Amino acid sequence: MADVLVGKVTHYYNHLGVGIVDLSNKLANDDMIKVVGHGHEFSQTVSSMQLEHQPVNEAKKGQVIGLKVEQKVKEGDKVYKVTT
Repeated sequence: MADVLVGKVTHYYNHLGVGIVDLSNKLANDDMIKVVGHGHEFSQTVSSMQLEHQPVNEAKKGQVIGLKVEQKVKEGDKVYKVTT
């Protein structure tokens, strides 16, 4: 199966290591994601998400979340859920 686009990065807080992601599909803790854009790509497991400064285990299409990321991301980077 192909990876599924789940959102796009709209901002990155360097001091927190958090990317703001506008979701176009649902995303949950423990999902494997791949971030692609601006000549870089990395994969990680979703370990921490927040919606309006509150921790959540799952977020839905149309929501804007804060996502803890292991590497720097940039505005416009695309976030894919890795499917097997």
